[in-house]
Amino acid sequence: MPEAPLSRGAHHPPTAVPRDQPPPTTARTAAAAGPPGLLTSLAPLLAEWLPRQRWFAGKGRPVTGFALVSATELLPWRASGGTPGLLHLLVRAQQPEPPGHRHGFGCGHRRGAAASDCYQLLLGARPALPPPLAPALIGRPSGGPLDGQTVYEALADPRLTTLLLERLRMPGRLGPLRFVREPSSAIPSALAPRVMTAEQSNSSVVYGDTFILKLFRRVSPGTNPDLELPLALARTGCTRVPAPAAWFEAEPPAEGAGPRPEPFTLGVLQPYLAGSRDGWQLALDALAADGDFTGAARALGHATAEVHLAMARALPTSVLRRPQIEHLAAAMSERLDSAAAAVPALQPYRTALHGAYEDLAALGRAGRTWAAQRIHGDLHLGQALLTGDGGDGDGGGGGRWSLIDFEGEPSRPLAERRRPQPPVRDIAGMLRSFDYAAAVGRHEHPQEWACRTRAAYCAGYAEASGGDPRDEPELLRAHETDKAVYEVLYEARHRPDWLSVPMTAIHRLAATRA
Repeated sequence: MPEAPLSRGAHHPPTAVPRDQPPPTTARTAAAAGPPGLLTSLAPLLAEWLPRQRWFAGKGRPVTGFALVSATELLPWRASGGTPGLLHLLVRAQQPEPPGHRHGFGCGHRRGAAASDCYQLLLGARPALPPPLAPALIGRPSGGPLDGQTVYEALADPRLTTLLLERLRMPGRLGPLRFVREPSSAIPSALAPRVMTAEQSNSSVVYGDTFILKLFRRVSPGTNPDLELPLALARTGCTRVPAPAAWFEAEPPAEGAGPRPEPFTLGVLQPYLAGSRDGWQLALDALAADGDFTGAARALGHATAEVHLAMARALPTSVLRRPQIEHLAAAMSERLDSAAAAVPALQPYRTALHGAYEDLAALGRAGRTWAAQRIHGDLHLGQALLTGDGGDGDGGGGGRWSLIDFEGEPSRPLAERRRPQPPVRDIAGMLRSFDYAAAVGRHEHPQEWACRTRAAYCAGYAEASGGDPRDEPELLRAHETDKAVYEVLYEARHRPDWLSVPMTAIHRLAATRA
């Protein structure tokens, strides 16, 4: 699948850590400029290593330079001996702006036609790497403070990932870094770490099947929704989303006379749902066994509505009126035109698809309004976990659905991901996910299976929310069309063999409008 994310008075901010708390004396911190020669010595190594990482967003464009935002020694290194060092970096990778790119991301810095995304790097340093760490090699810097050391991806080293957990267990400040723990959370020590290998835009470490630490790789100023939303949901008593136990952030240095940028959210520690299975694999298993998935889908719709209702209680809401609805429809139309220019297969459907967006705009001009609130932002079967056996406990089975990964679509600017939106956008994402499962699972009648499953999901959502998304067909069709257009562009660029999956939906959606 494509990556494949209440009143204001009820929202409590994250637990504060005194900003004048001195850093521990056992580690050293560096100013934004870093130790003399640090970035100069690392730049040639990072220019080779960084574009090869799957979470690097600027693939296909050369890295023209680096700028250091902050450097912090979490564990000092030694020129000799077997104790590894751990260096935390925030680095801007400067690249040419991609054609047609209009949104800034990262630290907000540009150099003429160049854009710079900000990345979080955790570098280990040893005189030599033991054989198990050989695949994590980045290189050996020439000159600078790490001269003669072997630098490697620190998450591959259990000693260093254990140190990260210890920092989260004992909140406080370390230079620009702030480690925060929820007062009610109990985090044991000596939990064996292991790095998850199925990550895309971020990295995750599981500690003893008890906690999972999600480390954001491409970061920008402002609270990441994957911290903000689960915290707010936990404080409403919603148990459908694992509550953050601890997190850490960085305060970037002020530049010029302007205001200091907001802190970067760097990582979130949450309970690990051991033994759970994601909805994508469950759906494929049901398809392989020619089994029914409607009970699970209905329970998942119920769980989605519970989370939406809790977010509407915890965080500010708004109303979309004519100007906002027309803007929404225009943005969808613009994305369609851009995708059709890149994928000729979309051209025959443009008129009908534009008509779906025009129907939405016409309702806005006629005085129709819709509620908007914070949403998941990238909801699909892979973001839903079933713990236990069978269907959801509320639906008569022994399992229970949870939703994870509230970051939203990482390619979108953070401010856009934090903006209130119609909840139907999440629903459209899940409906498209059912279509994908039916196609990939090679069901004899994929559209029939998907239709039954989609209907069950909407019915479960209506049971919990009191409103059936199918009762607002123009809004649902516009969002589902927008999602399918995005999928066409994604598949054409990355998985051409899968292009027929969203194109089948495009054909159906265009015929519905006609």
